[in-house]
Amino acid sequence: MTSTREQIIEKTCDLLELQGYHATGLNQIIKESGSPKGSLYYHFPGGKEELATEALSYVGRLVLQRIRDNLAEIENPAESIRVFIHNVALNVERSGFRAGGPITTVAMETASTNPTLRNECHRIYDEWQQAFIEKLMASGMSDARAQSIATLIIAGIEGGVILCRTSQSRQPLEIIGEELYYVVKRAE
Repeated sequence: MTSTREQIIEKTCDLLELQGYHATGLNQIIKESGSPKGSLYYHFPGGKEELATEALSYVGRLVLQRIRDNLAEIENPAESIRVFIHNVALNVERSGFRAGGPITTVAMETASTNPTLRNECHRIYDEWQQAFIEKLMASGMSDARAQSIATLIIAGIEGGVILCRTSQSRQPLEIIGEELYYVVKRAE
C-alpha cells in the first residue's frame, strides 16, 4: 500500500505534468491525493517548493531507471536510443498527448524565477544525460563526443515531447529517434 507521503508526491507529479507549478495549489494536491492538510505540512514543512522538489526528484529517478533499463536491453547504442525514443513517443500518444513528464513543464516555467526548482531540474537532466553518456562510451565513443550527443538526445526528447503534445502526434519524436540513430551510427 502507498503511504500518505507517496500519495501526495505521486499526485503532485501528475498535477505538475498536467498544469505546471504555478497552477498547482496545495489545496488541490490535498484534495486530489485524499490526504489531510496536516499530513502535507508534516511531510513537507517547506511547503509547495519542497513538495515540488521531492516530486521532481521522484519522477526523475523513475525516468532514469527507465532509461537505464531500456538502454540495457539492446547492445547497439544507436538502436537502443532509437527504440527508447520510440517508446517515449508511444507513451506520450497513449496518454492522449497529456504525458511527457513534469520536469519539462516545471523547468520551462520556473527556470528564471525559482533557483531551487531550476537546480533540481538541472540535476535530473544531468543524471539522464549521464546514462546516455555511459551507453555511448561503452561502445568506444570518446567522453567529449558522448557528452555532446547525450546533450542532443536530451534536448531532442524534451523538445520532441513538446512538439508531440502540441501537434497531437507521435511523429516528432519518431523523427528525432531516427535522426539520432544516424548521428550515433556516424559517431561510433
